[in-house]
This record gives sequence, C-alpha cells and structure tokens, in this order.
Amino acid sequence: MPMFQPSKREGLLGFEGGGDGRVLDLDTAVKDGVLGGVAGGGYGGGVGEKLDLKKMIEELNNLSEIPCVFICPISLEPMQDPVTLCTGQTYERSNILKWFSLGHYTCPTTMQELWDDTLTPNKTLYHLTYTWFSQKYVQMKKRSEDAQGRASELLTTLKKVKGQARIQTLKELQQLVANHSTARKTIVDEGGVAHLSSLLGPLTSYAVGCEVIAILVNLTLSSESKTNLMQPAKVSSIVDILNEGLIETKVNCVRLIETLMEEKDFRSEIVSSHSLLVALMRLVRDKKHPNGHLPGLGLLKLICMHKQVRSLVVSIGAIPQLIEFIPSSNTDCLELALFVLDVLSSIPEGRQALKDCSNTIPTMVKLLMRISESCTDYALSILWSVCKLSPEECSLRAVDAGLAAKLLLVIQSGCSPVLKQRAAELLKLCSLNYSDTIFISKCKLTRTIQ
Repeated sequence: MPMFQPSKREGLLGFEGGGDGRVLDLDTAVKDGVLGGVAGGGYGGGVGEKLDLKKMIEELNNLSEIPCVFICPISLEPMQDPVTLCTGQTYERSNILKWFSLGHYTCPTTMQELWDDTLTPNKTLYHLTYTWFSQKYVQMKKRSEDAQGRASELLTTLKKVKGQARIQTLKELQQLVANHSTARKTIVDEGGVAHLSSLLGPLTSYAVGCEVIAILVNLTLSSESKTNLMQPAKVSSIVDILNEGLIETKVNCVRLIETLMEEKDFRSEIVSSHSLLVALMRLVRDKKHPNGHLPGLGLLKLICMHKQVRSLVVSIGAIPQLIEFIPSSNTDCLELALFVLDVLSSIPEGRQALKDCSNTIPTMVKLLMRISESCTDYALSILWSVCKLSPEECSLRAVDAGLAAKLLLVIQSGCSPVLKQRAAELLKLCSLNYSDTIFISKCKLTRTIQ
C-alpha cells in the first residue's frame, strides 16, 4: 500500500499554482493577483465587523469568474469549509462526507484509494476564499449604496426636466434599475412608479416610452400601480411602442402587458385590440429575431385564455400564420403555438380557419409521436376538431397524410389512457369513409410519414 508522503517543498499543502510550480500562501496570492487581482490583505475585507462567508457567497451568486481553487470538485460550488484528503485534493467538508457515506473510500478527483481518512481543515484556502469574497462583497455593497443614492437623485431630476434631458435621465435610471436591486427598491419606495406611469399616454414620444417601459418591467409593481397602468390611454401607448420598437423594447412591452394581466381586476377588453394582436403575430413571425418568439407566444397564450378575444385572434389570420410557424420552431415555442391553436379550435371560427388552411392536417399528422406527449395531445385535439367539422373531406385528407398509421402508433405506445382513447375515436371516425380492406391498407406502418 502506498504511503502518504508530504510535500518537501516549503509552502502550504494543496495550493500549487496553475502549472508554474509555485505554492501559494495568502499574502503572495493576494499581492500577486493570482486569485483575480484583489489587492490588499486582511480577512475582513475592509469592514469593521466579521462577515459571514455563506452569506457573502449567496449574495454574490452572479459573479461570472470565481477562482477555480475555491470551487469544490464535487458540487462545483465555492467551498465554505474546505478540507484536504491524504491525496492532496481539497473538497467541501459536507460533500466529501456525503461521498464517504455512500460507501466510497476513494479520492473523487484522482480515484485513488485512501490510505488515511483524515480530513485536514485547509485553513489557508479558507482564508484566501474569505478574503476574496469579503472584498468583492464590500465592493458590491458600496456600488449598491451608490446606486441607491443615484437613483434617488435621478428621480428628483426626472420630475424637473423635459425633452432630451428627460430621455438621458431615464436612460441612466434604466441602467441602474437593470443592475442594482437597491435602485429598484428606491424607485418603488420613493413613489417613482407613479411618476414613471404618468409619462405614458397619448403624447408619449417613442424615446421616452421605451425607457419608461424598460424601467417598469424590472420593478415590483403594486396592485394600485398595475391598475393605474391599465388605463386605456396608457395601454394604447404601450401597444404603439410594441408596434414600433426594437426587439428588446418589444419584449419589454410584452413582459409589461403580461404583468398587468396577472392582476385580479384585469379585463379582457384591455387586450381586445387589433393593433396589439397584429403586433404580437409580427413578433412571433420575425425570423431575424427569434428571441421574440417565446415571449410573443406566451402573451398570446394568456390572451387566448379569455374567451371574448378568441374570435378577434382568428380574424387577424393567426391560425394560418401559426401553422406556417410550427415547422421551424423549437420545442418550447411549438408547445405554445399548439396550445393556442387548440384553444382557438374550441370556437366555430377557429375550426373553420383550421379546416381552410391546407397545411393544418399534414402539419398536425407529422407532429404525432414526434416531439412530446403534450404536443401529440394538442395535435390530436386539433385533428379531431377539424375532422369532426367535415368528416368526409378532412378524414380523407388526414388518412392520405398518414394519420391512420400514426394513430395506431399512439394506441400501441406508452401514452396516457386518455390520449389512447382519443386516438381510437379519431381512427374510428376516419374509417367510416373506407371499406375494411382499403382502410387496413391505409394503416400500414410503412405509410408513416417519412
């Protein structure tokens, strides 16, 4: 059995530099910037009271680059209580103990058998970790305090300025809100939401409206604030900007309308807007900016939950547009599009529009047993609505597109009993237009869509 031989080099166990043979100690690491260029020693990070490492790690969870020596190889999270094994590898104590509890008596990184199960606290690594995080934490807190004060100043300025000065003030405020939670809280606490909302209306310029909406979507709006924003003139202003804006602005408009729709007192008349629905479909069909597809479909889904609006959605030609969109969409967008089509198939106008679209049946047949069970469910429901509307015409088209074979696959699959029952009913409906011999030939699995 191999015997553990401690390093003969002077220094600290477990702190070999990145390939240059150096062994790091606290002062050298911090002074030379090996751990991210943090200057200065001390474990308090320049503050009077002892900071809690766990709290600092949690609050700094958005840091993009954390030195790899602080990361536990097991959890890939920063270590709060690092311990070193006899192999020289360091882990978070709770993680390596869990590893042992599972019956593993090896080093997770090297897979060497352990000849000594002693866990040696790696105090040097702890102090390095503490120093690095405490200084980052103090810097973050200082920036937050600065952001809080600056947000308050900008709110005061915003109430006094007009024209280009107002736009510049809004732009700076938007940057603060996007990056600092303290700035967001300051705006809400100091009544800034009401003032920002007052800037939306019939006379709102595009430049002002874009910035106001970008700020509002990042704030926690009260019920009163949402009610205020649901005034027709303000909603109309948001819709106008949705029609004109860049993709980021359009997505912000969608997010803001979604927030308003969460309110209990929301009325469907607010989104019963031809202009809004046309703008949403334009966003969904925009091939140059696919990042707008999912938000657009998400809002369209919410709108279609209101029965009073469904006829209007059908009237703008949403159904053939969504059918055309489906083949090139990703899974998340596909499920939303199918949900909307399924909901629209619940009204006569929707069923007729689905029937009139030549691509409805072949597109739905292709989706059966292709993507997910929910997609199959929606596709079956849509096909049932269309075939029930015109059994002779639509059933023939569906069977020619390979529906019978696909339905047999659904029935023989591990799908839910409800889905299988629906497939069986649709198969029975389709069979009524054929003799037994011909229909059996149509059911051959070789006819499954290529």
